[in-house]
Amino acid sequence: MKLYSGTSAQFIEDTIQNQIAEKLKASFFLHFRYSPSDSEVKSWKNSLRAISQIFQYSDLTDDNGIFLEYQLPINSKRLDCMITGKNTNGTENAVIIELKQWDQCEESNGQNEVVTWVAGSKKDLLHPSVQVGQYQLYLQDTLTAFYDGDNPIDLYSCAYLHNYNYYSDDVIFAEKFSESLNKYPLFTGDDVNNLKDYLRSKVSSGDGMEILNKIENSKYRPSKKLMDHVGNTIKGNSEYILLDKQQIIYDKIFAFARDGFHDKQKQVVIIKGGPGTGKSVIALNLMADLLLDGYNAHYATGSKAFTETLREIIGKRGSAQFKYFNSYMDAKDNEIDVLICDEAHRIRKTSNNRFMKKEHRTDLPQIAEIINASKVSVFFIDDDQVVRPDEIGSVSYITKYALENNCKIYLEELDAQFRCNGSDGFINWINNTLSIKKTANVIWDSNDDFEFKVFNSPLDLDNAIKEKDSEGNTARLTAGFCWKWSEPNPDGTLVEDVIVGDFKRPWNAKPNARRLDINIPQSSLWAYDPNGINQVGCVYTAQGFEFDYVGIIFGKDLTYDFDNQSWEGHKEHSHDTVVKRSKEQFVDLVKNTYRVLLTRGMKGCYVYFMDKDTERFFKSRIE
Repeated sequence: MKLYSGTSAQFIEDTIQNQIAEKLKASFFLHFRYSPSDSEVKSWKNSLRAISQIFQYSDLTDDNGIFLEYQLPINSKRLDCMITGKNTNGTENAVIIELKQWDQCEESNGQNEVVTWVAGSKKDLLHPSVQVGQYQLYLQDTLTAFYDGDNPIDLYSCAYLHNYNYYSDDVIFAEKFSESLNKYPLFTGDDVNNLKDYLRSKVSSGDGMEILNKIENSKYRPSKKLMDHVGNTIKGNSEYILLDKQQIIYDKIFAFARDGFHDKQKQVVIIKGGPGTGKSVIALNLMADLLLDGYNAHYATGSKAFTETLREIIGKRGSAQFKYFNSYMDAKDNEIDVLICDEAHRIRKTSNNRFMKKEHRTDLPQIAEIINASKVSVFFIDDDQVVRPDEIGSVSYITKYALENNCKIYLEELDAQFRCNGSDGFINWINNTLSIKKTANVIWDSNDDFEFKVFNSPLDLDNAIKEKDSEGNTARLTAGFCWKWSEPNPDGTLVEDVIVGDFKRPWNAKPNARRLDINIPQSSLWAYDPNGINQVGCVYTAQGFEFDYVGIIFGKDLTYDFDNQSWEGHKEHSHDTVVKRSKEQFVDLVKNTYRVLLTRGMKGCYVYFMDKDTERFFKSRIE
């Protein structure tokens, strides 16, 4: 997706005629269904006029190609500007240009950040060369135009701070940024001749529209998926590019880890983020690099499926560092340098469980055990993914405990979208449709790159998911917890519990199932094992994972009532005994369950609705 594309001649003309911001504004509304902020429109007017003048001064005024506000694949981040063309040798090139209105900045303690004024306050922001360099690496790693074939397009990047004046000792040119500045140069407002030379060396021979079309028609082919590459990540070969706020959070936590050796006051870091915002990407990058840097880092979750899958991929040698939230009952104070808590909304009141002997039980809150055990505690959390009544993890709960116990707090929120084809809109639409949050995304555009499809039968849904799996995608079928969950048959096969008419499929294996058939994965490995495609997963085995395509059988435990215009819960159709006992929480927990399931897909979400009024309600919000 892009908000604008055309020749450099057309872009310059639109800028001269003061039409460029209006064209972007109209395109923005057409795509996102709400208007851009006044500050964003103002930045378009100022920065695009500045880069237009550079193109004119560089004589790039004819048939170079121009993208404005080009969205990264499977991500909601947008590039400011990209210019395409050939160099004097005929090589096809593209240059990303990050545009900034900054006029000054200050030093940050982060390795990749500077401090500057944004929206009336000072904030840590990525150095422009670091930021644009990450965009370059991301595209080179994910878009076929830049790495596939005999003559892939060469990609370059730079930053242009058109209001900034050059001073050799300015913090923006500090030594710690030298590598990024060499690779992805930064040009100030009084350095236009060097920017001109840089651009002309890459795209002076024009013929950019053909290159622009190649990029636009290029395929997103992810070569790095989270779970498949954790092993390499732990070994230090980090295969995920951190973008913008992800990098800032990563650097901040590293700074806190360094400070933790000398600071007696505990540090609590809370990172909010919805589905697909990259919480686990940051967490796993942190885990790998902290260990390699000599820190005693632990990675804990409240999900057996997620933790066991990580252990399976990493192997026995590294699995000892991967724990559960209830693993720290006996830990010594500050025994761990950094404790990373992923899916922290699954934190419980205490670490007690029904199998624990009376003498081992404690009244100490689980959050206290975690914070006591570590110098720096990091919580990645989404308040709207709580699916059980005994899960009490929330931003407010963790913040309250940290403040009461004299901890320093750093709170940040992730908003860039890496799932659902980078579509913030789909996540927001699901939140709105399920009445979880009011958002601007009331209607879903069926022409969006992310594929949302309603099926007439569960068999058709199952066949579609299996077809996607056979094509080399990751895909899984899931369902609301509306059918019983049986023990395995004596021969190790599974009972076909999920029955809808002629459609019959088994749930994934129970967590305590033993002596399963060789072709049936353990419950904790259902999302990872290829044979998981043959069972239906529930929220407890799907939460925390992502697939290219997810299928959902939307059960009758949650239906939409057109007469009352509200969602209604039906405990009689639920087989989740814990959630059924949740009284007034039942509807909210089931809503969260379907929100989790509906947002597992990176490329598509396929659904069969048991209740036809609910189906009609969803369809009424699609155009």
